[in-house]
Amino acid sequence: MRNISSRAVRTAFVGTAVLGIAALAGCGGLSKTKVVAASPAPDVAVVAVTRQNFANTLQIASEFQPYQDIDVYAKVSGYIKNLYVDYGTHVQKGQLMAVLEIPELKQQIERDKAAVAEAREDLDRSNSAFKVAHVTYQRLAAVQKTRPELISQEEIDVAQGKDLEASAAVSAAQQALIAANAALAKDQTLYGYAHMTAPFTGVVTQMYAYTGALLPAGTSSNIGNSALCHLAQNDVLRLVIPVPERAVPDVRLGEDVQVQVSSLNRTFMGKIARTSDQIDLSTRTMHTEVQVNNPSYQIVPGMYATVSIPLHTARNVLAIPLESVQTSGASQGTVLVVDKAHRIVRREITLGLQNATDVEVTSGLNEGELVIFGDQAQYQPGQLVEPKLIKSSS
Repeated sequence: MRNISSRAVRTAFVGTAVLGIAALAGCGGLSKTKVVAASPAPDVAVVAVTRQNFANTLQIASEFQPYQDIDVYAKVSGYIKNLYVDYGTHVQKGQLMAVLEIPELKQQIERDKAAVAEAREDLDRSNSAFKVAHVTYQRLAAVQKTRPELISQEEIDVAQGKDLEASAAVSAAQQALIAANAALAKDQTLYGYAHMTAPFTGVVTQMYAYTGALLPAGTSSNIGNSALCHLAQNDVLRLVIPVPERAVPDVRLGEDVQVQVSSLNRTFMGKIARTSDQIDLSTRTMHTEVQVNNPSYQIVPGMYATVSIPLHTARNVLAIPLESVQTSGASQGTVLVVDKAHRIVRREITLGLQNATDVEVTSGLNEGELVIFGDQAQYQPGQLVEPKLIKSSS
């Protein structure tokens, strides 16, 4: 009886336990266990720190000017007899442009020639008179030495006086001949200006007078609308640009620069030819001229152009895209670096030159390191990420 009771008790206990568990499960008293999986690391776009060459340039717009630009005046007054130029005529240096008719000057030259001939005749007569007087004096002086009783001292003095007088007359005649020749040469030179020639190779851009017109002499008191034409040297052009004070130390004479002419959709090469070597106190700029050869006359004075002057260059330096940098000063910034453990590290860097897409890193990064490309606000230092290497637009 005792054994049966023990088994009955154990059976009843087990059944009760099973029923109790079933009842609790049915009533929701026993909750289910939830297994939470770890979230994956987010993908981030990164770029590698690479080496590049940088060139910082200064771009200034200006307009082309002729290398030389003048009004052509007559040296002497006269009527235009022959005219060989007009609007757009290309002339070479020394080429005949016009011939003036100056009858008064031509007559003056004839008078000068007559004066020269007369002065030459006077000189011949003076030379003849001097020879006679000089020989007479020498002979009398020789006789006086050998036979002093035959010639008085008074005769010697008179002969010597005539000799000196004849010598002075020769000198005066020589001076008169020189003066007459000088007057003739002067008038002939002035008459030579009746042939107006081009002072340099250029293009006639404007005409002021035509055949038959009177051109007055181009003196300083008579300059007005009295020129023959306007001449411009366009085979070489100037670009005058005001270089800011900060860029003055980088301007080097003889340096080649690029000149972009938008109206022609072309880029020409120019050269820094000259500077004023002085800062304009009112504008804080320096007058600088770029010289551009224009042998085929493609460029027309007055066209606008943009000059690119190289200021700083840096070769084989570390660089990253601008989108990877959050600037914090003139040459300071921060980047987010993804380390070898795929953790984000905030790094302070120093910046240098920059172009349209990239910036130079002078300190704070090493070549090959990975930096986050784009917005930094959504990431935190220490965050685990999965880097995805991309190529920047540069």
